[in-house]
Amino acid sequence: MKRLDIIATGGCQCGAVRYRTTQLLDNAHICHCRMCQKAVGNLFAALVGAPNDRLEWTRGTPATFASSDLAERGFCAACGTPLFYHGKDSPRTGLTIGSLDDPDLAPPGIQVGMEGRRAVIDLLATLPDCGTTETDMAQEAPVIRASNHQHPDHDTEQWPPQ
Repeated sequence: MKRLDIIATGGCQCGAVRYRTTQLLDNAHICHCRMCQKAVGNLFAALVGAPNDRLEWTRGTPATFASSDLAERGFCAACGTPLFYHGKDSPRTGLTIGSLDDPDLAPPGIQVGMEGRRAVIDLLATLPDCGTTETDMAQEAPVIRASNHQHPDHDTEQWPPQ
């Protein structure tokens, strides 16, 4: 597996847990297995590996759940954001691509766990495009923007700001 020397940061929605890695692996993927679906509360998990020796938690400590005898899942105990999958004896941690500050750094190149793939995945590209939050939720969007409690997509000295 090729190692890509790149600085990537990320964290949870509320900002209580943040991480930084100086390498990503070229294994960005979508996992359709039922365990990943439940772990991220979605139809699939999007993950990319980071070598454990290049990954540091820069704010807070993720909570973990032993999803099997061989693996654990990490998440923010404060807001629930899924952050990683880690095989207990693995030299790498699979970070959730959506938790990266720049998810475009890790475009998935493969799908795995196909036994759990939901049939609706084939229909996604055919669904009508109904616009953006600004058009779909025209009245709510300004209120959401003004009261946003989500951590920004970059490191901060402290969150929430004092």
